[in-house]
Amino acid sequence: MKKRTHTPSYPAELRERGVRLFRDHRSEYSSDNAAYRAIAPKLGCSPDSLRTWCQRAERDAGERPGLTTAEKDRIKDLEREVRELRTANEILKKASAYFAQAELDRPFRK
Repeated sequence: MKKRTHTPSYPAELRERGVRLFRDHRSEYSSDNAAYRAIAPKLGCSPDSLRTWCQRAERDAGERPGLTTAEKDRIKDLEREVRELRTANEILKKASAYFAQAELDRPFRK
């Protein structure tokens, strides 16, 4: 399994400012990558972080294919709920089996 390094969490204001700077100044550069490399150091982030923020903003605005942030959050919530429900079902199955066995082990009364 690949070890993940800690990536700093940037405030939403900084991410929005980075996206805005990229959109406003993109035409001044020969490529998107050149723009990312020039703008990112001014924000104190990596070009890859800025690229990710810009792509996410494009998806959220419907300008790029893919799941929006809201859709991803909804999927994550649903997956967590499914995990919790599966755990609860396992607990209930085990409890049901335990009590059924206890009922069978009980002496018969006439």
